[in-house]
Amino acid sequence: MTSAPDTPFRFYDNRQKYLQFVTTTNEKWKVAERSARELVNLRPEPPALRVFDAGIGDGTVLAHLMRAMHQRFPTIPFYVVGKEISLEDVRLTLDKLPDRFIEHPQSVVVVTNLHYAEAPALSPNTEAKQDNMVLEYVELDGTDSYSYGEQLRSMEDFLVENWKVAPSNTTGNPLYVTPAAMVIHRRDQKFALDNVIPRAGEYQSDYDLIVASQPWRSRTGADFKVKKILCPLSRSLRTHGVMLGIQSSGADPGLEIVQAIWPDEDPFPVDRHELLQALHAELGDAARDFDLMAMPDDRSRLTYEMHTLPSEIGLSIGTSTLFAAWNAAIYVAQIEDQRVEAAALDGRYIEATADVLHRRGGLWFNDETFVVRRN
Repeated sequence: MTSAPDTPFRFYDNRQKYLQFVTTTNEKWKVAERSARELVNLRPEPPALRVFDAGIGDGTVLAHLMRAMHQRFPTIPFYVVGKEISLEDVRLTLDKLPDRFIEHPQSVVVVTNLHYAEAPALSPNTEAKQDNMVLEYVELDGTDSYSYGEQLRSMEDFLVENWKVAPSNTTGNPLYVTPAAMVIHRRDQKFALDNVIPRAGEYQSDYDLIVASQPWRSRTGADFKVKKILCPLSRSLRTHGVMLGIQSSGADPGLEIVQAIWPDEDPFPVDRHELLQALHAELGDAARDFDLMAMPDDRSRLTYEMHTLPSEIGLSIGTSTLFAAWNAAIYVAQIEDQRVEAAALDGRYIEATADVLHRRGGLWFNDETFVVRRN
């Protein structure tokens, strides 16, 4: 039975669940590895390889992807835009960036809080919001990662002031109060990057690669996902550009844990085939310019695991392992706090989690991937 909370639910605003999930599973690394495999299909053109991360989270995927980009394109300038509305996630991301500017000096990294339809072009959707747009240029001095890290940490006051959010009255999603973006690059590379650094009113929305990993609540209908996210992102691809989409698909031990408590739970009702059909319809006549590739199940599936030692899944499973597994299961299935609290009262979730871990010998989750390529 689904609860009806007073405030619309947004699962990834629960900071504790999120942090425990990303530190006890290898989901971020699996997404990063899968994203890096698309680099072989790119055909970058001057002045830069252009990448958009549709939700940078803690920055793990972006940092890993930029390392892979440097390996494959060591002499090409990078223009990377990351969308993230969470202030804490922006902080975590900035901590991972200094060494990227050492290994690949000709990099421009932009972090913005704009909506999915606005962020690729760094352009808010109304004239009033465009007038209020805050564009901060951070020119890194020096040639060592320590100096860069200190300079990025000094942006704390700017972030606190400009990354404020307010909840939507209809969806509960946090909305930015001030449209903002930080443009980060090395000062000693400014001349070489003159055609890459974005300037107010001169933004380009033509990306070689877009990574859209879990950019929505899974239960949301295909129409919303396509109109608000997938279609605008698809239109932001340049010729031969690729968008990689990733979402949870279930049929795994994680969902078994959830359904042991809520047997009728169906957290992933919209699969990749339905999404791409809806995207084809939304693109209209422009659909002929795109390849929408659902791929066979074996090629589409991306599986990640909870970190455990072999000795942890034995006759007796430690309490911390059980709690981590339960947290990961309810996080991936996006179960509302009200229902989680009710399940915790009778303690059945511990028994259900232990049973699945014993039977399966561990805990893993399945995502499905799909690709949109502009011809």
